[in-house]
Amino acid sequence: MGKTKIINKPDAEQKSESKVGEVKPVVKNAKQRLSSGTLYVQATYNNTKLLFTDNDGNSIAASSSGALGFSGAKKGTPFAAAKVGELIGDKAAALGVKDANVVVKGVGAGRESAIRAFSSKGINISAIRDETPIPHNGPKPKKPRRV
Repeated sequence: MGKTKIINKPDAEQKSESKVGEVKPVVKNAKQRLSSGTLYVQATYNNTKLLFTDNDGNSIAASSSGALGFSGAKKGTPFAAAKVGELIGDKAAALGVKDANVVVKGVGAGRESAIRAFSSKGINISAIRDETPIPHNGPKPKKPRRV
């Protein structure tokens, strides 16, 4: 007995290719309602990750610039971070979030732009806390070069 091969033809909606940085539609009906939460921003030189949690620390929405389709050096840009901030801001606004605390970690270029894009969705930022790790002594320096 041979196996039958089923081919699904793509519809007009599936044919449209997603562009880099394109924000996908947000969930239409929100299952839970929140009034406040915490936004965690991890900005490295190569990527920007955002995590939105409720006041208990349970994650609600998370995304990164790599997850939106940016690749290579473009992931660490402020533009990519702004797109991630807009996406998380849309999801939080759909849940009814009015204000949020922000915790920033890292020294990347997308620190500020991610927060600005998040707050542009009508969410009030009540506090910004910087938790960038600072080494007390750091790694051992290189030996002096012998010529």
